[in-house]
Amino acid sequence: MACILALDTSSEGCSAALIKEGHVTSAYEVVPRDHTRKIIPMIQQVLKDSGTRADELDAIAFGRGPGSFTGLRIAAGVTQGLAYGLGIKVVPVSTLEAMALEAFMVGGHQQVVTAIDARMDEVYWGAFEIADNKVIAIQPECVSKPEQVALAEGRFDGVGSASVGQFSGVGSGWSFIQRMPETVQNRVAVVDEALMAKAEYIAKIADSKFSASGGASDDIVSAEFAIPVYLRDTVTWKKLPGRE
Repeated sequence: MACILALDTSSEGCSAALIKEGHVTSAYEVVPRDHTRKIIPMIQQVLKDSGTRADELDAIAFGRGPGSFTGLRIAAGVTQGLAYGLGIKVVPVSTLEAMALEAFMVGGHQQVVTAIDARMDEVYWGAFEIADNKVIAIQPECVSKPEQVALAEGRFDGVGSASVGQFSGVGSGWSFIQRMPETVQNRVAVVDEALMAKAEYIAKIADSKFSASGGASDDIVSAEFAIPVYLRDTVTWKKLPGRE
């Protein structure tokens, strides 16, 4: 089994985790706008608590987005610096995918639509199915107005085995559910608007990807490719009080 350090600063939450021989050691705090000061001590903490030296790491995983622009840049920068210094690979992990895995592992939800408030009157969202502790994307991640959220009908073209039915909704984006199409409102039961991505579940996904490929796959990249995924190609915005 791989030894992987994971970190996430994509939301108001800040977290680090280490998975080693299948066991996860993690640290998590909600620290709005304090990620830069908190993330390195958290990394040091999980290394110490797990009895792991930095030179024992096989890879570093990070929440690559979508999420806070500033937060994603912090995670990518720290990941690149550590990976370059240690000469190891990086496993970028979708924050929406990590949220879906937590919804399954904590609440038993197998068909999950994760949605995050993207500011600018939009939401980041994606639909997933979890089977055998693996997260399968059954619709591509995207960013849209709440009114444009749409779940595919019928089975999902062989990508997953999900059929028409009830989805569980997690994440801050579901605060906009009343603006979403009626078909979405009828098919999604919101179970946790407060759920945010955590390094613990990023570590589990990274471990699965790393172990399945022996450390060699398109999901595992060199340090210079530890880059955020914003979903927005261009961003035009004005700063609002208390927001980035």
